[in-house]
Amino acid sequence: MDTADRATTPLATPTPLDRRSPAPDVARGAMLLLIAVANAPFYLWTASSGTFGAHPVEGGTADRVAQTLALVLVDGRTYPLFAFLFGYGIVQLYRRQHAAGVPHREARRLLRRRHGWMVAFGAVHAALLWFGDVVGAYGLAGLVLTALFIDRRDRTIRVWIGVLTGLVALFALLVGALAVLVALAGPEAAGDDGFTIPEPAAVESYLPSVPARLGVWLVIAPAQGLLVLVTPIAVLVAFLAARHRVLEQPAEHLPLLRRTAVTGIAVGWGVGVVLALQNLGALGVDRSLDFGLLPLQLLSGLACGLGYAAAFGLLAARRGARRGPVVRALQATGRRSMTCYVAQSVVLAPLLSAWGLGLGAHLSSWSVALVAVATWGATVALAVALERAGRRGPAETLLRRLAYPRPAVVDVR
Repeated sequence: MDTADRATTPLATPTPLDRRSPAPDVARGAMLLLIAVANAPFYLWTASSGTFGAHPVEGGTADRVAQTLALVLVDGRTYPLFAFLFGYGIVQLYRRQHAAGVPHREARRLLRRRHGWMVAFGAVHAALLWFGDVVGAYGLAGLVLTALFIDRRDRTIRVWIGVLTGLVALFALLVGALAVLVALAGPEAAGDDGFTIPEPAAVESYLPSVPARLGVWLVIAPAQGLLVLVTPIAVLVAFLAARHRVLEQPAEHLPLLRRTAVTGIAVGWGVGVVLALQNLGALGVDRSLDFGLLPLQLLSGLACGLGYAAAFGLLAARRGARRGPVVRALQATGRRSMTCYVAQSVVLAPLLSAWGLGLGAHLSSWSVALVAVATWGATVALAVALERAGRRGPAETLLRRLAYPRPAVVDVR
């Protein structure tokens, strides 16, 4: 279509740091600690691991304590929480564009660019450092779910949440039934009860480790982002929550937040206790049948992740404008979540991998967890320093420059 004068409505720029809602950022900052603890066992590249969370089969009392805490509190809970906060941010960005008068088409194009660059970020992160990158996985989820659902009615999204959750529950029943059949046939029918921690961390030279990491990521990223269905469910729940400003205005949604926090965390921790007991061999079920509990870990992790998000909303409502140094530090970290997430790999990968210092061959569950906590603490210190300087994280700055085009030149013909 020809036009004599054509101008593009400028996009709304990202929200200034001092005007961002605190609850989502505090949740992101705390979530990064859980992610560090969840990822660290994958660097124990000489250990043979069980089915749950890549925890080594062998270990002493301190290792079993660390594994139990991880299975109850962390494993399977972090990525649904991450996905929820990611989806919440999508709606916040989209709403801000509407408030600035940006047409729907332009706002959706901005989201496509942002999520496309996230996929590229994830590929680079996986190739250089960490095969389990989720930035690209969530970028892929954002591309698909934004295209399908960003302008849909609340009722439609609720229906799809129910459908997808039902599919995951059906999958859990089928896998559980398969485990029962295997048990009746004899544990030997399930094969080996352990596996070697993913190969990329064990590659001794850096250059050969690059295609090894990228190859694994190309398989697991679509699974994490879409195929397992937990991420799409969490993102769609976040779409609804963000539309009603549940985390920005938590005081107006206290009953919902309380129900979600109590129910979600109770389900997550309850199933986590069962998984931990099985990991300790206390249930008397052969470890070769652990696969039958994996779907329950997925479902309980989804419930617990949403419960954690609600708990952070309650914390924000209780404290109001009063923010102590811990909350401010977590908020600074959450504002730079991508930078801090990548920074964890910058520390852990060369420190623990065989191609680096190789410390992963000498650590165990409890010691690598301490390394993970210390690494997260270092990223918090980095975020606080950037906050005091009034600077965004470098990863956020780069993504902003790539996603937001330069101001359009008015075309007058």
